[in-house]
Amino acid sequence: MPDVDGFDEFYRGSRQRVLGFVYALTGNLAEAQDAVQEAYIRAWQRWPTVRGYDDPEAWLRVVASRIAVSRWRSLRSRARAYLRHGADDHIPAPSTDTVEVVAALRRLPEEQRVALALYYLVGMPVAEVARETAAPVGTVKARLSRGRAALAELLAVVDLEEPADA
Repeated sequence: MPDVDGFDEFYRGSRQRVLGFVYALTGNLAEAQDAVQEAYIRAWQRWPTVRGYDDPEAWLRVVASRIAVSRWRSLRSRARAYLRHGADDHIPAPSTDTVEVVAALRRLPEEQRVALALYYLVGMPVAEVARETAAPVGTVKARLSRGRAALAELLAVVDLEEPADA
């Protein structure tokens, strides 16, 4: 078991300096935070070894900077590939109907949205949706029914069919 108290103390004592260092490297706070978080995860996983180093913070700075550079290289490679090949031409823009349905779905409560998406978009049966959402089958059926009714109202649709296994 890693030394939790020792790691917590190390984290509290070094987090601002390491974040400041990586932020200076990247110029992007969100990227710096992601890289530093990943570095701390790696330090935690190897804490029995890392804490024995002469300067664990130096090890952490190296790891965080390598993570940041690796992400930067990956982004740069993707940008170069995009410039070389351009946007994918065969991807059609969403239809107006799709945009309206997505906008209406966003207005539903999350539980209904999730149930509708799993049932209609992923194609899961009601029992699987219940398992996935940790809800009773009856609750999932109610969410589907209420979600369909709300969508019909939001989209001014006259008749939506009931699912076969609901």
